Amino acid sequence: MSTPDASFLAASLPSILTIGGMALVTYLTRAAGLAVMSRITVSGRLERFMKAIPGAILASIVAPSALAAGPAEALATLATALVAWRSSNLPLAMAAGVAVVLAMRFALG
Repeated sequence: MSTPDASFLAASLPSILTIGGMALVTYLTRAAGLAVMSRITVSGRLERFMKAIPGAILASIVAPSALAAGPAEALATLATALVAWRSSNLPLAMAAGVAVVLAMRFALG
């Protein structure tokens, strides 16, 4: 196995520093969140708000992509959400979404 030369290491330095910086920022963000939340009394209203955030973030990421992709994908997204809501079964919801998108793509050509 050969040893990397100096030009490879010089070219890699910005990447290494970038990855290290991102890791540090990620750690500091999480540590700051824990430090702040350890000093706050969590009311029922705040707890409900905090529990709603993951769903809202997921919806804001998925909805634009699903709706822009086409009618088959939009209908499959709706079917997936409905099955997940009614059954609370993620694998079943995923299977329903895949089945709907396949059927719609076949039907629409």
